[in-house]
Amino acid sequence: MIDEATAKKLKNRLRRIAGQVEGVERMIDEGRYCVDVMMQIEATRAALARVGSIALGEHISTCVVSAFESHDKKQIESKTKELLALFERHVTR
Repeated sequence: MIDEATAKKLKNRLRRIAGQVEGVERMIDEGRYCVDVMMQIEATRAALARVGSIALGEHISTCVVSAFESHDKKQIESKTKELLALFERHVTR
């Protein structure tokens, strides 16, 4: 579970990302240079990836650690599989 301080940080980042997306839309409407638009899209993508990294770190430090501390083999196996699936989908792209 994401704690209150981290949730606030993530929400602030997401608001900035929403502003970046709106900025990309304005750039397109203004007919800005394609490379400039692509650079802003990449900056937005990187910012969103950072949000994902923070959320993943929070998941590992709370949910995954809790599963391992429980010494419950099913919980540990479940969290391990979950992490592997996350890495496969998001990290290995």
